Amino acid sequence: MKSLLATLALTTALTLPGLAQARPVTLTTTLNSYGGDGAYLALYVTDSAGAYVGSLWMAGGKSKYYTHLTDWYAATGGDPAQINGITGASVGAGRSLEITLDLADALFDAGYTLHIDAAVEDMRDSPNEVAVPLTAANAGKPVPGRRYVASFTYR
Repeated sequence: MKSLLATLALTTALTLPGLAQARPVTLTTTLNSYGGDGAYLALYVTDSAGAYVGSLWMAGGKSKYYTHLTDWYAATGGDPAQINGITGASVGAGRSLEITLDLADALFDAGYTLHIDAAVEDMRDSPNEVAVPLTAANAGKPVPGRRYVASFTYR
């Protein structure tokens, strides 16, 4: 089952086929006004043991910068197949990224964690900028980032 999960990189969602229904979940990432170029963001999920499960979204389209998303890059080996069809533009300072994906109900309250790695050109990289357990209790609660992310919520 883990090998199946590790290969899932769908165009609109990370789902666990046959285990549960999926629901639309809106992920909102608001950046601080840090005074630099647009941020590259990798949104991905790990299991309770910290093993990579799958990528949800990549903000930033130039693959040469993906090595700066160090935790995501280490987990995936920088494999572009992990993000095919789930990429968008980088996110400017002070701006928000809002995406809605279908996530499997089985991901919630089951030990999974959503992570965001961030990188900005000519500034410090920020691996594991945000790490939030996917639980019903955390839904709608803003979580601050460590450097570039002012707040992150899912609902």
